[in-house]
Amino acid sequence: MSAVISIPTTNEEIVSYNPATGAEIGRAPQTSADEVKAAVERARTAFQGWRKTSFSERRRLVMKAREVILSEMDEIAHLISAESGKPFGEAIAMEIAPVLDLMQYFARNAEKMLRPAKIGIGLYALLGRVSKIVYHPLGVVGIIPAWNYPFSIPLGEAVMALMAGNTVIIKPSELTPMVGLKIGEIFDKAGFPHDAVQIVTGTGETGAALVEAAPDKIMFTGSVATGKKIAAAAAKNLTSCVFELGGKDPMIVFEDANLELAAGAAVWGAFCNSGQSCSSVERLYVHESVANELTRKIVGKTRELKQGSGDNEDVSIGAMSSEKQIKIVEDHVEDFVASGAKIEIGGRRSGDTLVPMSAKREDGLAGGTGDGDRSVPAPLFYELTVISGATNDMRAMREETFGPTLPIATFRTEDEAIKLANDSEFGLTASVWTRDYVRGRRVAEQIEAGSVCINEVLYTHGIGQTPWGGFKNSGRGRTHGREGLMELVQPQHIHTNRLTILPDAWWMPYSANAVTTFREMARKFASGSLIKTTAMLPQFAKRIRELIKKRSGD
Repeated sequence: MSAVISIPTTNEEIVSYNPATGAEIGRAPQTSADEVKAAVERARTAFQGWRKTSFSERRRLVMKAREVILSEMDEIAHLISAESGKPFGEAIAMEIAPVLDLMQYFARNAEKMLRPAKIGIGLYALLGRVSKIVYHPLGVVGIIPAWNYPFSIPLGEAVMALMAGNTVIIKPSELTPMVGLKIGEIFDKAGFPHDAVQIVTGTGETGAALVEAAPDKIMFTGSVATGKKIAAAAAKNLTSCVFELGGKDPMIVFEDANLELAAGAAVWGAFCNSGQSCSSVERLYVHESVANELTRKIVGKTRELKQGSGDNEDVSIGAMSSEKQIKIVEDHVEDFVASGAKIEIGGRRSGDTLVPMSAKREDGLAGGTGDGDRSVPAPLFYELTVISGATNDMRAMREETFGPTLPIATFRTEDEAIKLANDSEFGLTASVWTRDYVRGRRVAEQIEAGSVCINEVLYTHGIGQTPWGGFKNSGRGRTHGREGLMELVQPQHIHTNRLTILPDAWWMPYSANAVTTFREMARKFASGSLIKTTAMLPQFAKRIRELIKKRSGD
């Protein structure tokens, strides 16, 4: 038994670079459309065997994969760090640890969550009827993750799909193909059946080919624009999709909040993974009475952070993922300045590494490295940037930045805070900071977001037991939690009539007596009231006798 890493026969390759150093990490095949189609067909064949495996066998293999990860944890973390740019410690804390928790949870609980369940059908039960739901796996699940969490997202979704009885094809980001191949290696070492898990590396063309090959489900994490393209392509085959499409997540800080904790949370929530998290704090709204104090605390904590290559264990902020992404950050910072906001710290590319923010210049915006003659990418660092005086009418407060910026705006009233937080096309996560938990819950329930934290921020994607997904343009469907597991199965309703000696009152042939019975059913039986239903029993019995007489006459 072995998992399969699809190795194309073409000579085309994609090259993976370390965004912190520009050094080449490795090369991965460019999988062609025909090879992707063949991989899907192999997955369909493998599905016929995998779907019949017991939950205990699936559990054993997933837990074995978990042991492989634990035995190679530092090696995997260094690879994640090198390919994504994030700090080594963050690779463990934000990718490996959460997915290990998810693996054990679904390995141990998927069977219980997918157990056939009896459905209450009200008064129909009095007629000898029973209903239940059974859950069937879908088939082949195609996973197209983003580059920002290249290990935890695809691995977690794959484990859930496998525990539900599906086979899996993962198309990793072209920016992080080596992590994707490592995931395939983990399943291989754990002893998963041949073709149960396949990795197809390549550019966006490979992802498009995977959608075109019509798997039974697509799990996509990425931009709204790409999500719309996938939705349009998937519609041709009516392929069901789950989309996680990013956010512009608000953090609301009331005047009674613990400002020291809120400041620390804001710094971590905005700058973790260099701000390249869908649930990063991208808009901070603070009550005007404490805005200056909170801003001062945030700037002070930001100065303490060291930025540099992720391999160094005391580095808190690594490199960004790509030149394209760093240009978006530059554009948004320039927009803030042009719109009248103030750069409190940062605001430019950084050519320096391994130095704390306090040692860097704060003289406004500066140009990038502009090293266009290099044969490999230049290091991609952008300084941690705190911005005050932001308002919702600024373009950069509306578009997703996905970088190490923290714009701060103020509000006066609770209603205004809620209105500002909801003034966005996105709705993935949000947080509310207050010592008044009644107010916290009241505000949280009015925010249009898939997850809202009270006195906590960002990390709920790491809680595999809870659903993950957003409102509005932040996506469709859910991953994680029971809700996410239900995305990976198709429910089947089985209805049984245990009273097989009598015809049903609603059967043909119809008659005036039948119509009278139907009126009684509408008025009394459909009320759900046992008392009202009892009153119609004589008419019901009359109708049954009529049908029996007709049957006997035949």
